[in-house]
Amino acid sequence: MPWTVMPDFDSYEAAREEFSWDLPESFNPAVDFLRKHGEASETPRGEGDATGRDRTALEQVYPDGRRESFTFRELDERSDRLAAGLSELGVGPGDRVGVVVPQKPQNPLTHLANWKLGAVSLPLTVLFGEDALQYRLADAGANTVVIDPAVREEIAAIRDDCPALDDVVEIETSDPADDIRAFEDVLAAPGTEVAAHDATPETETAIMYTSGSTGPPKGVLHSHALWLGRAAAAYNYFDQGLGPDVTVWTPADWAWGAALGGTLFATWHHGGTMVGYPAEGFDAETAFELLADFDVTHSFMPPTALRMLMEVDDPAGTYDLDVQAFAAAGEPLTPEIVTWVREAFTDVSINEFYGQTELNLAVGNSGQWFDTRPGSMGKPLPGYDFAILDPEAASAGEVERLGTGETGEIALRPHDRRVFFDEYWKMPEKTAAKQVGEWFLTGDLAERGEDGYVRFKSRKDDVIITAGYRVGPMEVEETILEHPDAVQAGVVGVPDETRGEIIKAFVEPAAGVAETDDLRAEIQELVRDRLAEYEYPREIEFVDELPQTTTGKIRRLELREREAE
Repeated sequence: MPWTVMPDFDSYEAAREEFSWDLPESFNPAVDFLRKHGEASETPRGEGDATGRDRTALEQVYPDGRRESFTFRELDERSDRLAAGLSELGVGPGDRVGVVVPQKPQNPLTHLANWKLGAVSLPLTVLFGEDALQYRLADAGANTVVIDPAVREEIAAIRDDCPALDDVVEIETSDPADDIRAFEDVLAAPGTEVAAHDATPETETAIMYTSGSTGPPKGVLHSHALWLGRAAAAYNYFDQGLGPDVTVWTPADWAWGAALGGTLFATWHHGGTMVGYPAEGFDAETAFELLADFDVTHSFMPPTALRMLMEVDDPAGTYDLDVQAFAAAGEPLTPEIVTWVREAFTDVSINEFYGQTELNLAVGNSGQWFDTRPGSMGKPLPGYDFAILDPEAASAGEVERLGTGETGEIALRPHDRRVFFDEYWKMPEKTAAKQVGEWFLTGDLAERGEDGYVRFKSRKDDVIITAGYRVGPMEVEETILEHPDAVQAGVVGVPDETRGEIIKAFVEPAAGVAETDDLRAEIQELVRDRLAEYEYPREIEFVDELPQTTTGKIRRLELREREAE
């Protein structure tokens, strides 16, 4: 099967039966995304448009109105120069390189340069504070990090606590600090060419961190097969519509798997054009302007963003839109969003999809095959087996499948093991616990109906899903306790109409400390600065005492039940 496009199947049943991964023996994503398109294309973007590698790969726009455009050839040449420059700094096969850059060209350029050298990428968001950046960079043993100016102070504050970190490269600066290199200075001379690392689908590609409920974030190590798995999924949840004639945009941060692999790199894998916009926050009118100005045809739009778009009156009449499909993930797609898309637009599909950082994007809707049903996240995509397992049996290492209509834990079995994660970085016990036999456990509870659709119920653990971000409560609790006036903290998610869930903290103040709004603000600012802007508790309730187990652990279940009363 050629990997320039995915095969088109007339029916869901045929796709499930006939699809095969058939991964190539040799595979480097930098070559796949940039060099495979050739000098000509059988399906150029339009009459008179450039073909092959001279097609536009990236349309970049900035909040101040500046615009840039890059072809596949230009991205290839520039990532060659960056690869050569990083090599001069000592980056080589197996080294970990952090990327703390928002939706700007230097983000994918760094990933592409890493893979040309055989290095491993560490995607990180500029929303992270000092503690979050320090833990991930140190845990991964990154020896180089490419950063946006927005995080210069945070990186400077933690650098001594990242013993392997030799070089910091800052974009968009001509006057870096003494111990920071300018991105443009690292680039080798124009015309420099690099022979891409001889890689395979099994070559290590990235470490992505995911939050847990009972410990620190886990580094999820993937191999290059990850990008092929994401490209296959995207082709399906974008209605088999990805190709050289599409333009794609997402407001989601390129640090996250669904945006980086399932949108940006999936688009380039299929030869389409991506739009980049480094917004500091989401604005519905700006989003519609971007969709219209760049003739965006397909968009990954998290449910929280879609709810904000719903506040704009008559979008189809106000903006000249070419959108054919919205895809949504990260939190359940509620029925009112599906209804709004169907009523506000003509012939625009809305497809929810589901996956995990570890286990790819394995369940979803595809308008070419079956209708999206409100309240359902779709059906298992081709290339995976799906089961609902008894949670207690799974915890005991046994596979006990449940029938239709029964709630249990989602388990997935890939037809090719390589499209799932390799391991949790330096956590062999966690890696082993993720799998029961040939099945991989998700920690998510759902049921499968007689119609084959899967309906999400809840998380099995205490992970909070807020605006699509997964937040581990323990990390937030530990940060709250850094405040001298907080002696105990319990963190849970509570329902919210816009974000799905928001973070709420129950805090026991120190003796004699007044329960004031100023104290709330101090705790919120502490968490925002140390962890991430999306991890701070939007609600804080002061309590005299927190419910605990006999071993002293906070009973979050009791806190959630108290909130629901």
